[in-house]
Amino acid sequence: MRIGLLTEGGYPYVGGEGGVWCDRLVRGLDRHEFDVYAFSNGQAQEDAGWVELPPQVARVRTAPLWAAEEDGAVHGRRARRRFTEHYGELAAALCTAAEPGAAEKPGTAEADRFANALHGLAELARDEGGLVAALRSEQAVRALEHACRAPGARRAAREARVPDLLTVAGQLERALRPLSLDWYEEDGLGAVDLCHAASGGVAALPGLLARHFFGVPLLVTEYGVRLRTHYLTRPDASPAARTLLAAFHGLLTAETYRTASYLVPGNAHARRWQERCGADRAKLRTIYPGLDAAPFARVGEDRPVDRETPEERGKRGKRERTDPHTLVWIGRVEPAKDLVSLLHAFAEVRAAEPGTRLRIVGRTSAPEGEAYLGHCRALAAQLFPDEADGPHAVGRNPVSFEELGGPGAETTADVHAGATVTVLSSVVEGFPAGLIEAMFCGRATVSTDVGAVVEVIGGTGLVVPPRNPRALAEACVSLLRDPERRARLGAAARARALELFSVEQNVAAFHGLYLETVARTPVRRPVLDGAGDMQPFAAPAEAHVPGHWTEPTPRAVPTWAVETPEPVTETVR
Repeated sequence: MRIGLLTEGGYPYVGGEGGVWCDRLVRGLDRHEFDVYAFSNGQAQEDAGWVELPPQVARVRTAPLWAAEEDGAVHGRRARRRFTEHYGELAAALCTAAEPGAAEKPGTAEADRFANALHGLAELARDEGGLVAALRSEQAVRALEHACRAPGARRAAREARVPDLLTVAGQLERALRPLSLDWYEEDGLGAVDLCHAASGGVAALPGLLARHFFGVPLLVTEYGVRLRTHYLTRPDASPAARTLLAAFHGLLTAETYRTASYLVPGNAHARRWQERCGADRAKLRTIYPGLDAAPFARVGEDRPVDRETPEERGKRGKRERTDPHTLVWIGRVEPAKDLVSLLHAFAEVRAAEPGTRLRIVGRTSAPEGEAYLGHCRALAAQLFPDEADGPHAVGRNPVSFEELGGPGAETTADVHAGATVTVLSSVVEGFPAGLIEAMFCGRATVSTDVGAVVEVIGGTGLVVPPRNPRALAEACVSLLRDPERRARLGAAARARALELFSVEQNVAAFHGLYLETVARTPVRRPVLDGAGDMQPFAAPAEAHVPGHWTEPTPRAVPTWAVETPEPVTETVR
């Protein structure tokens, strides 16, 4: 099977979002052939290069979303008229949608209008060589302004001013850059058996066009719902700009969900969001992300630190530096992780169990993270003055801030090896991969009830409300004082992680879904006669009729034909 893998800011680039997952999927399905179509998100990512690709990757084609070079296409009068017509229809769909949630109702007039306009622009780009200049032109801004001022436009659209129109036109130009690529040829995406988009949004747009031009089935994986992400960003934009951009992304998501053969959420949390955004339940197939359990096998099979014999303790090398009662937090340092609540909770833990220590092992990724780390260090110094064994000894703070790769924290497995309890204190969390690593290591966990945490834990750890330091402290203390319970929970957590969250189960699930998708897709290859010539009229024209109205709808039943049971009455004597 030949698969077109569509990515945005990820595989095959080094350190890209979702790159590790894609790499494991490609390597696991070595019997298939992959063509990778990747969007980069910056010059730094392109300079960092690619990961080492396995032999089953036959071809890689890339395009930058962060910049667009002039394609040199010069449109004549007829092409400009076509562009104005299709772009105007797309803008009108954005302006007349009843609300941002209108995309949640497939089959509406706005959805059909949007899809027809998108396909019209794609066909124009294919015929004329690209739309880069047209999307940046004054003609596009005027078409958008005309749609905003037309009768029937929503109030927020009518209130759009010139800066708002320029902002929206610029964002639409960036989002529609994939239309101008030369990927949509018979020897490009037309040659694959299946398109697999590693995320929704713009990354899935080439899959929509491959479906439109060649009938290639589309599979979309969303471990984080892009439409939800868009709704939570751009708070600095004006109401008019936010409304129009939300309508665009909503309609694009609705078209993606309608066109895709299957939608693959990574957990029930993402699945619920997809359903809220209009996904058909019949198309949803939940497949958990796969993590490599091999690096954690040694730790998971070892005896916990506080249950070792003296002989075992003397052989464990680097872990000798770890105290028996140690709480560990691992992740990216940022406000959403709520380390402030964790530090306040640890103050109560120290009051109940004075010998306990807290290791915060993480990294920062932005100036905001650096500032937050500095605030947490200052809070730790205030809450926990350095402790010394005597008047001439150097004090030591019970809270340590470390980075992976440092002494005693070379890998996450090393950190978990010395943990008595692993803690997650987030207020916002998607799919907690760090929690699964702790489960692979057979460690008991205390987590906040956010995102997909409860779904991942499944009764093998303690879960408390977010932003509740007292509840977090009580859960930690209860596990610190009960080694038997820790051992039971850790063993159950490891068994659950190996069953549900391994690379093997992820690859096997996608392999089965690939086969099911292709099996349900009609053959697209030309039908040849006995002499090897193409057989005319092999595919009837009515086999490919566009429009939502061609989809089957429930048959209307007259009210008089519906059996209405008579109410049962009881005679009172």
